[in-house]
Amino acid sequence: MSALAAEDVPRLPRGVKVRYDEVRSRHVLLAPERAFDIDEIAAAILELVDGHTSVAAIADVLAARFEAPRDVVCADVQAMLGDLAAKRVIER
Repeated sequence: MSALAAEDVPRLPRGVKVRYDEVRSRHVLLAPERAFDIDEIAAAILELVDGHTSVAAIADVLAARFEAPRDVVCADVQAMLGDLAAKRVIER
């Protein structure tokens, strides 16, 4: 797993989408021929992945929203997005 840098600007590649599965009452990350169940925190991060917002800016928004230490949030965001990048469902 390789963490993204704070200045990286992540985006979802073509064909990858975040959806709410009404049947299972949870969010899923859909990729061609793959699906990942994601928790509410991952969904909150991915909702901010728009191809224009940096990892640092995403961390700023989430730290304010959840009243959490920014450095901890940034490290968690970098690690999660890095893991998804390794699985080729996030691009930098």
